[in-house]
Amino acid sequence: MTEKAVPKASAPFPDALDRLTRFGWRGGVAVALLLSLVSFLTAGYFTVYWRNADMDFMVIYNALAINDGGAQAFFDHPAYLTILSVKTWFALLHRLGLLEAWTLSAIPADRAAFDVAMTGAVHAGRVAALLTAAGIILAFAWAARRLVSDWRIAMLAVTAFAFSGGVQMHLRILRSEMIAASFCILALMILIAVARRASLTRPLAVGLAALLCMLGLENKVHAILLIAAIPVLVLPFGTATSASVAFWQSSRAWAAVMVAAVAAIVAAIAAWPLVAAGFDPVNATAAGLKPMLLGRFGLYQFALLGVVAVCMAAFAWLWRVSAAETVAALLAVVAGASLGLLALKLSYDINDVVVVLNPLEKMITYVDAPEAAGSLGGAIGLLLSGVLGVIRRYTFVLQSSARPAVFLTWLIIPGIVMAWRRGERQAAIQAVLLMLAAIGIDTLGVRRGLKVEYFVFTDPLIIIAGMVLLDRLSDLRFSRFAYPIGAVLLALHVGISQAEPVKMALKRKGPEEVCEWRGYYMPRLVLPWCAPPNSPPRM
Repeated sequence: MTEKAVPKASAPFPDALDRLTRFGWRGGVAVALLLSLVSFLTAGYFTVYWRNADMDFMVIYNALAINDGGAQAFFDHPAYLTILSVKTWFALLHRLGLLEAWTLSAIPADRAAFDVAMTGAVHAGRVAALLTAAGIILAFAWAARRLVSDWRIAMLAVTAFAFSGGVQMHLRILRSEMIAASFCILALMILIAVARRASLTRPLAVGLAALLCMLGLENKVHAILLIAAIPVLVLPFGTATSASVAFWQSSRAWAAVMVAAVAAIVAAIAAWPLVAAGFDPVNATAAGLKPMLLGRFGLYQFALLGVVAVCMAAFAWLWRVSAAETVAALLAVVAGASLGLLALKLSYDINDVVVVLNPLEKMITYVDAPEAAGSLGGAIGLLLSGVLGVIRRYTFVLQSSARPAVFLTWLIIPGIVMAWRRGERQAAIQAVLLMLAAIGIDTLGVRRGLKVEYFVFTDPLIIIAGMVLLDRLSDLRFSRFAYPIGAVLLALHVGISQAEPVKMALKRKGPEEVCEWRGYYMPRLVLPWCAPPNSPPRM
């Protein structure tokens, strides 16, 4: 994509992008990481170990239990990759002599010794969260450079992402949303990049995106909402260079399709036992799930595969992608998703499989009014109240939150109108779809309070929409108010992103509320400040 720039010699005001990105590309990314580290050390690492027990304790308990030869006990999200990564991190630190409390049996019962051991484990877990967030920020930076023609726009996007409310909160706590949302967002950014420019390896990139989406779903079932939106979001991102390269238009391409078919069949056969076990009514019912459609499990999941195939066919028709490449890409989706599903065998538990393959059935159990959600009228009522809740939050004035990305919407919505009026209608449509996806996912998130931890699912969509518009309306950087508006937005972004972490660090509430769910989520861990548990261990 070529940048539509105004010559600097004729520009009435200095280039705002130059003034807002003074550290350059590498320097800007380094500064974002450094400031995040300072924030982590100031209001995160040294915070008392039980301050964010939900979910720090849940993740750490499962990591300790698995390292001790026990079984995973937490399956709600199911936080599969988070638990495995913390488990592996603890084992590595123990081998290096940096962590003694790396198994459940290493946690003493004595109060003073317990505090020391759990402090060490929680500190190690927080470092794992920081490293995970840093890696994701770098991955986002890599992908952002491939979405826009101007590195300065990408740098602003990286800053907005790194200092979004969700990322700043997640880099100091252990939760399942960060990995889940970021994997799916990276998949979307990869698909947008390859949608714009054809290449010989584009089907492999599509397969990689499918793999990332499945891995994201394995960490948080709520990722299904973002995954379902991705096929539609990618449709308007085609360009004149989207047409298949010569290889995929030749007869030789069908040999590559045959190879892709073999790979997809092998991967699908390997993953099929997991699929069958996940959709087995006996297993699903034992996990407390009820089918969403027609009294059967697995219907909407296969319907989603059909939507993916239809959207891929529509993209091929719109942007002149050959039949061979389209079929190869669809087979790559099957192979990638199957390989991602096979990751559940790394630490197999039937509960993980059931939850991952039936995400909506699991999500409905979290709704604040599940009985109302079970009827059409009730579901519509919940949906409308959710939309109103999102609108209030996006205004910030009617309902404030530690979410600086809402200020970007104040510019994106007028930017969409401006792009449309200027004839940049493709960019306007792209931004509209991204914003609608963000609003839709947030609407469903309202039923869970739309906590700051959930912002990582939709803030990147808002940021990408802003990138798309700014890349096409690049002459705005020479306007009188471009720099002051940008500077204020950056200051607000960094400042407001710290509100929730500081609030968490300054809380005075004790750890007693952990006792309410200790017996359910941590049946083998005795907390010194809790009475003996009355609830039985979860089976």
